[in-house]
Order: sequence, then C-alpha cells, then structure tokens
Amino acid sequence: MKNKTIFSFLFGLIIIPCVFSVPLENLVSPEIAARLRSNSGLVMEMQLRNPSLVLMPENSDLQQFTARIINNLNPNMMVETLYLYRKPEHSHIDPGNWDEVQKTGIYNQLLALSTLTGIQYYSASRGSIRTFFEYSNVIDGPENRIPVPDPVYSIPPAFLSLYVRQKDLTFGDNIYRYEYVVARDTVFFVQENLTPLSVTVIPAIGKGNLRTILAIFDCGDLLLVYSVSMARAFLVPGMGERIGVSFSNRAEAILKWFSGRADMFFSAN
Repeated sequence: MKNKTIFSFLFGLIIIPCVFSVPLENLVSPEIAARLRSNSGLVMEMQLRNPSLVLMPENSDLQQFTARIINNLNPNMMVETLYLYRKPEHSHIDPGNWDEVQKTGIYNQLLALSTLTGIQYYSASRGSIRTFFEYSNVIDGPENRIPVPDPVYSIPPAFLSLYVRQKDLTFGDNIYRYEYVVARDTVFFVQENLTPLSVTVIPAIGKGNLRTILAIFDCGDLLLVYSVSMARAFLVPGMGERIGVSFSNRAEAILKWFSGRADMFFSAN
C-alpha cells in the first residue's frame, strides 16, 4: 500500500516537473501569516488523541500526499510547525520563478543528513541544552548499515529514497527511511521509522508508526518551511505529553539545523 501511494503520487508529478515561487499569502491564511510575521517567524501546534492538520499550507501536492499518510497511519498525536526563513537581500528572486540554483542548493542541504550529528536543543524537562543527535549518517541499507556519504545532485530527481541511521537521546539508536519529492512548487521529504522507538525501556512508537514531513516553499524573499510529525504512539499515562514535547523539541532543532544550512548556502551564492 505504501509503495502504491508513493508511485501513484509520483505519476502525477511527471507532467509538472517545474518548481515555482509562491507568495506567502497564497500558502497560509492572513491570520497565520500575521502570526508568522509577529512571532519571530515561528508558529507551532501540538495535538494529542484526535489530531487534525491546522497549519498545512495551501498546496495540493503536499496536501494529497499527507492525507494518504494520515489515512494509513491514523495518528493519535501530531506536532505541526511553520517557520519563515528570510533570505539575504542579494538572494531575493522574482515571484513566480524559483531559481534553479537556489532550488538545487536547498535540496542538497536537505540531503546533508550527516550534519545533524551533534545538533542541540533546549530540554524543558532538564532545564538545559542537550545534544539531540549523537549520530546521523546515510547508510547503504537497513541490513548492513554501512555509512555512505551524503548524496549531492546537480539536478534533483523527482523521487529519492535514503536509509539513515540516527541515534538521539530520547529514542535511542534507530534506522529511518527518508523519501524526497520534488513537486510543482515545493521540495519535501518524509521520514519513517523502520525500527521501534522506545523511551528508556518503555515502548513508545512501533515500527513504521512515525512520519515526519519537512516541506520547503520559495516565497521570493522568504522560504516557508512546514513540518509535521505524526505518530501512532503507545499513550500510557504521562507518556503522551512527554512524547509530544519531545516532538516539539525535535521540530525546533530540525528547523534551526535547516536555517543554518540555508545560511551556509546563501552566503556562498
């Protein structure tokens, strides 16, 4: 079912390979746009038990893709985030045209998964800065788990699948699949856990029951970054809130990582 969903989605992309810039106001409501502009460019929503999408940008490709995942996963927790990345002034482009150099550069920054190693976040429960990923590396597959270099492309493929080994201080050492998609006016990936996730020794999320999507939209002088983490989790008393806070911390850490990677790209171009 999963592969059928991926390939049916990709079939629809074959006739619309170009990627375009989209004004922010075409992607989110005026209320959300105002919140983004007044809240340091960040809006986050966390929901438990019966979650539903509330921050999803107005983009049919991403909406259809995410809806299929939700229908198959039936999540009982969800964390959504919208973030505005402001490009350097020299990197602004005309609306309606996402420059190919910028698009490819951002795509390759999303592939630089080894650079997640050592990133940090603020742990509210501990009241201190904590390392998020002790280790992050693309591997040759889930069986041998041999590290390989982060891929780099001169022309982004419409679809790419990678296996990644990541060890974090909440869920331990696990294997994930990352699937990258270049759609009409967005570039995004979806992460899926291929091993069960536990908090200490307590089972938290079964194999294949976590999905995280990170999508990038070009808005001329801005990049709009949307992320949603959703899971079918074991919500024992007290565990749901802890996992939800962990998801929120993960989202903020990944956004900070992306912002740093984007800074590196734009400063060099």
